[in-house]
Amino acid sequence: MMTDPASTIRREVDQLVELQIQTFRQESSLTSSDLLDYGMRAEKIRILYQELDRIGRRRFELPSSRAS
Repeated sequence: MMTDPASTIRREVDQLVELQIQTFRQESSLTSSDLLDYGMRAEKIRILYQELDRIGRRRFELPSSRAS
């Protein structure tokens, strides 16, 4: 069974966001490593959302290309 690329990306974003939330729920202070990991996940989330945006735009552009 093949999955839609957007669905796969959304699942990955959901997992990363959940890790971000868990990071801030920690009882202890964040370490430098925690902050570095947080920043890297934030960047990955940003990149994945850009990819979702690109996929969405492509889906809407395809029908108009065929109509020409």
